[in-house]
Amino acid sequence: MNLLLIPLLFLFWRIFDFVIIFFSQKFIPYLGFFPYKELLPGFNLPNWVSPLANFDGLHYINIARNGYAQYEQAFFPLYPMLIKYLSPIFFGNELLTGIIISNIAFLIGLVILHKYLCSFRATTRVAPTTIFLLLIFPTSFFFGAVYTEGLFFLLLISTLYFLKKQNYFLVFIFAFLASLTRLIGVFLIIPIAFHIFQRLDPRFHGDDNNGTMKQWNNEFLLILSPLLGLGLYCFYLWKTTGDPLFFLTSQPIFGANRSSHLILLPQVYWRYFKIFMIAAHDSRFYVSVVEFLVFNFVFFVLVLDLFKNLGTKNWNLIRNFKLKIRNYDRLALNIFSFANLILPTLTGTFSSIPRYSLFSISIFIYLAQIKNNLIKYLIFIVFLILHILLLGYFTQGYFIS
Repeated sequence: MNLLLIPLLFLFWRIFDFVIIFFSQKFIPYLGFFPYKELLPGFNLPNWVSPLANFDGLHYINIARNGYAQYEQAFFPLYPMLIKYLSPIFFGNELLTGIIISNIAFLIGLVILHKYLCSFRATTRVAPTTIFLLLIFPTSFFFGAVYTEGLFFLLLISTLYFLKKQNYFLVFIFAFLASLTRLIGVFLIIPIAFHIFQRLDPRFHGDDNNGTMKQWNNEFLLILSPLLGLGLYCFYLWKTTGDPLFFLTSQPIFGANRSSHLILLPQVYWRYFKIFMIAAHDSRFYVSVVEFLVFNFVFFVLVLDLFKNLGTKNWNLIRNFKLKIRNYDRLALNIFSFANLILPTLTGTFSSIPRYSLFSISIFIYLAQIKNNLIKYLIFIVFLILHILLLGYFTQGYFIS
């Protein structure tokens, strides 16, 4: 795949989404039940652009303008800081600044993703399909909205790519910034740790173990990079609110029935079964159905990808684990993808899982490698239909993720 094609795919994706927004305003009644919605007209942007700041986007803009209001500490600081300091370049328009940051970051991230995939012999040929699947995923429009998705995608992929290239200085920087952008950034400790274990594996460096061991201490410091980013934010919260985990304890304020206490996955399933049995069939009911289906689809694909990365079709993992690992990087990405999927459910809900799933990158790689064209085209169609529906309702003020 020529790298020049990536900007063309990106441009097509942007135009396609703006067309969806334009027509959704003609066919879907406006709901707009979210804070700060009255601010949108003040940005003087076309009505097919400004809805990209619905819901969380306006919180990020408010933080950029005024600093943290009560309970807004649930939103991590790097993205609104960038909006604040870059907005003078864009006429002081924070909404426009947020969109530009997100889209440029995502475009660069796509280029790095292609280079990352091409560094694996097994995924070079499926790199275009992987990127295409990512672009048509039902919630991919968040990459270009005033949300952290575009920025975090760049930081995540850059960390993985430069880790594989053994440029540890850049790994440290990107992992540090990632954990200042989203909580899941702290789980970049997983691919970093796997990378270190790989370098200690005799199968990857022959008998020359001395050189590897000499670098152990330096490489081990990389593990601290995502922890330092989160630790810095926790220190700030401790100094300003007295609670270093206020980003977590403030979650219930934002609805979606989130809990600040640990909720196990079986309890979440039971809650959703009750929703399906007794809840009214309104828009929130159908959003719950989408959340439930997306979670189970992504979870199932990640399980298949896990067994593939372990190099076995035998489901007895204990017997096959030790000798079957063929690619530490892909296995680490799979486990990171699992962590990304499971972490939000610990608050007791599948809410926003369709959006959080964007960073379970392993699912896109696995789906791109499916050889049965009928199954692959069916996935394309389902992704595309859901993308149109979810984007249409999101821009009309319905909470969908």
